[in-house]
This record gives sequence, structure tokens and C-alpha cells, in this order.
Amino acid sequence: MNTTILADGFVFLEGPRWRGDRLWVSDMRGDTVYTVRGDGSRERMARLPNRPSGIGFLPDGTPLIVSMLDRKLMCLRGGKLAVHADLAPLVRGDINDMVVDAQGRAYIGSFGFDLHAKEKFRPAAMVMVTPDGRARIAAEELRMPNGTAITPDGRTLVVAETFGRRLSAFDIAADGALSGRRVFAELPGASPDGICMDRQGGVWVADVAQDVFVRVEDGGRITERLPVAGRAVACQLGGADGRTLFLMVAEGTMEDIAAGTTRARIETCTVAVPGSGSP
Repeated sequence: MNTTILADGFVFLEGPRWRGDRLWVSDMRGDTVYTVRGDGSRERMARLPNRPSGIGFLPDGTPLIVSMLDRKLMCLRGGKLAVHADLAPLVRGDINDMVVDAQGRAYIGSFGFDLHAKEKFRPAAMVMVTPDGRARIAAEELRMPNGTAITPDGRTLVVAETFGRRLSAFDIAADGALSGRRVFAELPGASPDGICMDRQGGVWVADVAQDVFVRVEDGGRITERLPVAGRAVACQLGGADGRTLFLMVAEGTMEDIAAGTTRARIETCTVAVPGSGSP
């Protein structure tokens, strides 16, 4: 597969989500949420001074945006931001990526420690926020829960554990509770970041440690490898037929990420299996 550059000139991109006819994306280190059309044109949707990350949508179309540093989930209505839920009492460290299911329940990962200050690693929690803004712990003892996806039937959640070098899966109960944790795929040597799911249940994974995007099946078989010239940060399937894979790529070191001096772009390629589920 060959990739092409759709848009560049960003700082560090996270949380891509396809909605309608455009891609929503957080420029985490640029403090801005954008939408990007298929021709590469962009529109600024919101500014978040505490670093935007995960993006999702309530059933009525209202955008939800993670505000990392103040550990709040924001909603965007009429061009104005408001607090949807305050997660600070429930987590240690910054909050990060997110997926929102068809009922409007948001599942949000957290760091558990200050990565860039080189604090000692601590396991972290995933928080679930109901559509009316009530938050509770959904899962604990995760090794940095990061990118998250939900199967099309809404019954299974898959999360990338960046420091666990694996994808883990949970059963989703009728009330949104998570249980039955199991390994979806072991990824030795990898640092899985953002993920998305296709119609066959395959998961595209951004491996930020090895500068490659991979497609992996339940059980761990890797079926595709897509190296890029930069750090593979996040991905999303979308486009008119769901077969465009949007790749968030950043150039720079971990120190550059901490300092906000990376350079980021969106690349695209066409894949065989269209996207499905959430996101």
C-alpha cells in the first residue's frame, strides 16, 4: 500500500474520528480540534488550552472532546465548550483517548503517571461516562489504556495497553459495565497507541515505538504492515466507502513530543476492508 499526504502543518495529532463527510482530529500540542475534508481543507472547531485528545459523539451528534490536563470531558454545543464530566476525582495522571458507543457512553483511558516527567510507571484506570455526564471506573490495573474501539454489535470493547504491548478486550454489559477481560492480541516489541476496527473485526494499530501501522486479528495474527516515515500515532477508517485509512504521523523524538515541537501530518491509503463499529 502506498500513502499520500492529505494535510500537514500540525503539531501532534490524536483522536481521529470520521463523521459525516469529514475527519475530526485533535492537534493535541496545538490546542485545537479541526475537521479535515477529503481535499485536505481544514476548519478549526474549538480551542482547548489543556490539550485536546479523544473525540466522540453523543447520539444527537454533539461532539465530546477529552481535555487532558484538567481531566475533564467537554461537550461542544453551538460552537461553545462546556464540561460534560469531571474525571479528576477518579484518575491518576492525565486522561487521553476515548471511544463513544451508540448509546452515548464514553470510555476514556488515563496515563496513571506523568510520562514526560519520567515518573515511575503506575497502572491506570479506564472511566466510563454516561450520556448524562455521570462518571465511574469501568476497568482498573491497565498498563496505560490508550486507543479504544467497540465492535459493531456493541458487545466488545478493545483497548490498546501501550505499556502492556498488547490489545485487551472486555465484554460490555447492558448497563455499559466492562467484564471478562482477556488478551485480544499480544504485540511484542510494540507500543500500541491509537486503534480503529474494520468490518471483519480486524484492528488497525498505530505502533508509536516502531513507526508502523499494523492490522491484527483477534488472537494476534498480523495481516498487514504499513511502515511510515515518522511516529505512527493514531488511525481511523472513513471516507465515502469506509476504505480510506487516515494515518496520524509525527516527526520528532519523545523529548520533542513533551516540548510540543513535533511536526505532524495526515496521510491516507486505501485498504481492502471498510471500517465498522466505534469509532
